Amino acid sequence: MIINNVCIFGGSGFVGRHLANVLTDQQIQLRVPTRNYERAKDLLAIPTVDLVEVTAYDDDQLDLLLMGMDAVINLVGVVHGDFHNAHVEMPQKIVAACRRNGIGRILQMSALNAGPNQPSAYLRSKAEGERIVMTSGLAATSFRPSVIFGPGDSSINLFARLGRLPVLALALPDAKFQPIFVENVVQAFTLSLDDPKTFGQSYDLCGPRCYSLRELVEYSAHVTGHDPAIVALNDVLSHLEAAVMEILPGKLMSVDNYYSMKIDNVCDCAKPSNFMEIWGIHPTMLEEVAPIYLAHQTPRERLDCLRHWSAGR
Repeated sequence: MIINNVCIFGGSGFVGRHLANVLTDQQIQLRVPTRNYERAKDLLAIPTVDLVEVTAYDDDQLDLLLMGMDAVINLVGVVHGDFHNAHVEMPQKIVAACRRNGIGRILQMSALNAGPNQPSAYLRSKAEGERIVMTSGLAATSFRPSVIFGPGDSSINLFARLGRLPVLALALPDAKFQPIFVENVVQAFTLSLDDPKTFGQSYDLCGPRCYSLRELVEYSAHVTGHDPAIVALNDVLSHLEAAVMEILPGKLMSVDNYYSMKIDNVCDCAKPSNFMEIWGIHPTMLEEVAPIYLAHQTPRERLDCLRHWSAGR
């Protein structure tokens, strides 16, 4: 299968931007639809990206987006809001548009622990979207990552910001995660794109080490020069904190997030990752890269920047 043109739904998001940079190195032409052209304009710096503003994902607009495409990658996902629209209806529309336009290859971003009987609406909707894609009759591959970290992430950066607080009441401090580096994720997508061995397969994507939520928050705070006093909340208080945060501006956490975190977000902490076996990828440790992209938040880095600026005047 020769793939030269790819449409990436959700391509203006965190993973999408990293994926676009990797695919453009392979001279693959990319079409990235977005509802907010101004917010996504930095993608225009990537040579092979065609950024298209879309007002509604109806059949006509989807057909225009998929004209001339060889494959589709669906990265659309939300952690708050209308899960059904983003995770179920969107895959349905994309699959139907692929069929209408003769596109046989699709890659789908799902989530670790996605399943129809999970307590979280997020995980149930992700499972349904994955089912729609994988039973579509198309050459489909699905990926189920744990928490994804890297420059621009919404997890480790959030933990670092929370770590600036002198005291932090932490819900579900023992929740388990196996974070995966964003570059490893996009490598898996890229290497699978034209590989027939991945057709019809679903892959769990996890990093080389498991952490508790408390460990992740403490580490992120430490890297940025902070040492908050963490108050570990029990299950009842964790649920209460989630309910309160759900109605506050910013919505750092919701009750549905609480239900998701009740399930350990890990692959198998006792076994080495199968990245090397499947794709020849050596998974990256959090400690190898987090200090680099969090460094600008440390007092030392801010002081170094100030000294550099002063010396250049």
